[in-house]
Amino acid sequence: MLKGIPDCISPELLKVLHEMGHGDRLVIGDANFPAASCAGSHSLIRCDGVDATTMLDAILQLFPLDEVEHPVLIMDKQPCHANMETPVWDEFKAIVAKHDPRGASACGMIERFDFYEEARRAYAVVATTEKSFYSCLILQKGCL
Repeated sequence: MLKGIPDCISPELLKVLHEMGHGDRLVIGDANFPAASCAGSHSLIRCDGVDATTMLDAILQLFPLDEVEHPVLIMDKQPCHANMETPVWDEFKAIVAKHDPRGASACGMIERFDFYEEARRAYAVVATTEKSFYSCLILQKGCL
């Protein structure tokens, strides 16, 4: 046991977060996200029983965000889901604002299939059991 490490951060995830470098990207996927196929030969960390908001808050306690315009990318809705409510996005933005002085402006949106392409190039994928639709993110690591 370590002090100050959120309970949902497993030893495997802590190792990955620590070994990531400046500019590396980490995906937080929801229950519907094709985590295993997007991770490919990269690290896949299962966090069953954990929702995406809990995971985001826990990771951002340890993980500096990059100084690029949008170090947090949220999967955007497809046109066929334009009217679908996505309250989880407001939760994501509030969590980011809690941990980054740029607030919600650190978050950007990325089209679903572009998200998949970016996810395939990420350092690691964290698979949660979040059930809210369009609750996937990519975080880009910064410097301390």
